[in-house]
Amino acid sequence: MPSAVMEPTTMLELRLAGRMSRLGTETAFEVLNRARALEKQGKEIIHLEIGEPDFDTPANVVEAGIDALRKGWTHYGPAAGLPELRQAIADYVSRTRKVPVSSDEVVVVPGGKPIIFFTILALIESGDEVIYPNPGFPIYESMVNYSVGKGVPIPLREDRDFSVDVKELASLITDHTRLIILNSPHNPTGGILTKKDILEIAEAIGDRNILILSDEIYSRLIYDGEHFSIMSVPGFKERTILLDGFSKTYAMTGWRMGYGVMRPDLASQIAKLATNATSCTASFTQMAGIEALRGDQSSVDRMSSEFRRRRDKFVAGLNNIKGFSCRMPKGAFYAFPNITKTGWPSKKLADALLDEAGVAALAGTAFGAYGEGYLRFSVANSLENLNKALARIEEWVGKNLK
Repeated sequence: MPSAVMEPTTMLELRLAGRMSRLGTETAFEVLNRARALEKQGKEIIHLEIGEPDFDTPANVVEAGIDALRKGWTHYGPAAGLPELRQAIADYVSRTRKVPVSSDEVVVVPGGKPIIFFTILALIESGDEVIYPNPGFPIYESMVNYSVGKGVPIPLREDRDFSVDVKELASLITDHTRLIILNSPHNPTGGILTKKDILEIAEAIGDRNILILSDEIYSRLIYDGEHFSIMSVPGFKERTILLDGFSKTYAMTGWRMGYGVMRPDLASQIAKLATNATSCTASFTQMAGIEALRGDQSSVDRMSSEFRRRRDKFVAGLNNIKGFSCRMPKGAFYAFPNITKTGWPSKKLADALLDEAGVAALAGTAFGAYGEGYLRFSVANSLENLNKALARIEEWVGKNLK
């Protein structure tokens, strides 16, 4: 019999919900994809675009994960996280933030972003205002826009070492302010909020019914001063949603595990969103997380020490390149140089360095409008590659800037 002739299919119009137009992205992954496409063409690229430790997950944590797999931790768990890990997190946060935390205040999720996503979905309605840092992690602004809330950027300026101007913050608080997002140590600038800054922010908020999403994912990667959380301020624990996790501290980006700590009535609502979105976080990764928190911490100290060494060398090198000037970041693993004296806008310069010099970086505008005039480099690469990147940037500048 003759084979049936298939009628050509018609490509129907994709009709997206209007809310999708309000959703942003994280440019780091777009630049990473572009860099990998160039590598497939045979070009050598130095990757300084992605915020990911170049270290392996500590061996004791890997072994704990393998052991959990062998013991059958491969099934569904509670939406809020395994009780054993939630208790380990509660103990850790109690110790490091010096406030009592119980396991029913902890929600474990696949990575840090769901805490941002779920918090804003749970709290923000049309007309509600959210104050967020700019430049800042782009998902803050993206999720506020997606939720139909009103984003209110608080500019982080270089002349203040990229800390919050508390008087300016106070002037932005209105009767419609529902949430304030803080991030320290800060992505992309590496700036930190000191204890004095935090206490002044708390005073500016006063007794208003405003919640604070405190993104402290880089809290163990701080080089100057000590980390201090607004959760530790009397009267603010009940108003703080603490975001932390395992990706940066323990080089566990691919394990996908973060957590939020918040008042129990909100935690139950965030867990309900987790049930609807992800069901739960992988059980064997959670068992590895217990070992990460309770096991040997020397790998964290070694990684932090190495990031400090790279930071010092790379920032010094940037400051020797014409048109570049860079403050010394106090935390995280980024350098955020000012490039206004090059005469090039951020995006154009980042593209040129990738395409022509083989150095992948991010434009400051990937982190908001106030990032114009800056680039972000991750120092989570070997010192050899960082030095090679500096040489390539300097060579490119010599050929292209007059």
